[in-house]
Amino acid sequence: MAIDDLLDEHEQGERVRSWLRNNGAGLVGGVVVGLGLIIGWQWWQGQQQGASVQAGRQYDAVVKGVEAGKLDEAAKAMLSLSSTKSAGIYVDLAALDLAKAQVTAGKNEDAIKTLRGIQADGPLRLVVDQRLAKLLIDANKAAEATQLLAAQEDGISLEIRGDAAQAQGKRDEARDLYSKALAQVAVGSPQRTVLEVKLTDAGGNVPEPAEQI
Repeated sequence: MAIDDLLDEHEQGERVRSWLRNNGAGLVGGVVVGLGLIIGWQWWQGQQQGASVQAGRQYDAVVKGVEAGKLDEAAKAMLSLSSTKSAGIYVDLAALDLAKAQVTAGKNEDAIKTLRGIQADGPLRLVVDQRLAKLLIDANKAAEATQLLAAQEDGISLEIRGDAAQAQGKRDEARDLYSKALAQVAVGSPQRTVLEVKLTDAGGNVPEPAEQI
C-alpha cells in the first residue's frame, strides 16, 4: 500500500474520531430517545389492547345479565363498562341492549335513564334519539320528544313527531307530519299500513299510492 493511501486512511480515521468526539453525545442521546419512543409505543399498544379486552369482557357481562333477566346486575356491569378506557362502541351497544330489556320488563323510566346516558354520534345517535323519544311520549313527555327530533326529517322521525303532536292534541300538526312520513314509505311496507291508520285517526285522508311505472 502506498504512503499516500496510508495517510489518506489515517486522515479519514482522524476525521471520524473527531466527528464522534463532537457529536457523540447527540448521537447517543438520539439513540436513547429512539429507544424510548419504541418502548413507549409498545407500552401504549399493550395498554390499549388490555383496555379493549377488559371492555369486551364487561360488555359480555352486560349481555349475559340481560339474557338472564338480571337487569340490576347488567346495569352494574354497564356502569363498569362506561368507566373503562377505550370502551368505544361497546358502551353504546350494551346500553341499547340494556334499554331494550328494561322496556320489555316494564321498566321504562330505567330505560329512559339508560338511553340518556348514551353519548353516540352519527347514525347511531339518531337511533338512540328515536327510541328515547318513543319512551318520552309514553311517559307523558311529548314536548321533550318533539324537541329531541325537531331537526329530523326522515320517515321514522316524522312519524314519531306525529305521535308526539297527537299526544298533545295537535291533530293538524300530527296529520301534516304523518302525511310527510307516508310520502317516504314504500307501498306495501308494514310501516305504511301503521302510518295510514295513524293518519286516519288524526282526521286525515290516505292518498292513493302513485302508480308504479
